[in-house]
Amino acid sequence: MIRLLRLLVIAALVAGLVACAGPAAPVTQPQDETAAEEPTATPVAAAAEAQPAAESGEGEAAAGESSEGESALSGLRTFVIVPEESRASYIVDEEFFGGALAKYGIPSGIQDTIGSTQAIEGQFELNFDDLASALGENRFTVDLSTLSSDQRLRDNWIRENGPTFNQYPEAIFVAERLENAPTEYTEGEEVSFQLIGPLTIRDETVETTWEVTATLQGDTITGVAVANLKMTDFGITPPDFANTLTVADDFQARVEFTAREQ
Repeated sequence: MIRLLRLLVIAALVAGLVACAGPAAPVTQPQDETAAEEPTATPVAAAAEAQPAAESGEGEAAAGESSEGESALSGLRTFVIVPEESRASYIVDEEFFGGALAKYGIPSGIQDTIGSTQAIEGQFELNFDDLASALGENRFTVDLSTLSSDQRLRDNWIRENGPTFNQYPEAIFVAERLENAPTEYTEGEEVSFQLIGPLTIRDETVETTWEVTATLQGDTITGVAVANLKMTDFGITPPDFANTLTVADDFQARVEFTAREQ
């Protein structure tokens, strides 16, 4: 029993000494001054650090390609009208009276009359470095003798009588300047501007302004040009048939065009 008590006392003393001593301090290895300096980057780390620079170089190359792509919209470029994909029309108000029903089967009232043709030629010559600069060769012609509406009698009359388009078949527009064009252009963007210049019909020339909405996509320009005109400005007397019909002096010329680069 006495021996057991001695063992317990010794165990308690050992435990107390361990608790007072605390955790053992880690063993440290001596370091020289060069080891304390910043470690030299390994080849793998150097390659990793160089990677962003390479990506940056690729970005600059891509930016260069983008700039080069945009530069394609610079300089003088020529786009020629594609007749098969274009159409020139006149739109005019006609008022029909009671006699029109008996003669032509047309009920009385006011209606928009439209005559059209695809016999249109011409070209746009645009300077994409400065769209507001003087235009190049921008000349357009329409064969008025080929205009066709929903009434053959009307079409024959304007060819052989009144405007006599068989005798004066050509309408010629020369675009001398472009106004309100954007200073910069992004391919595929729809833009609006005015084309201004003389229009000649039946040897009468009138300064005209055409409201144009157009889009350039690749090598093709598509759009619509509209001008508000008067028949009397071109020496044409608006038709007036007693008890049958009258035609307004004011009319609208409308050109839906497709032009491809040459």
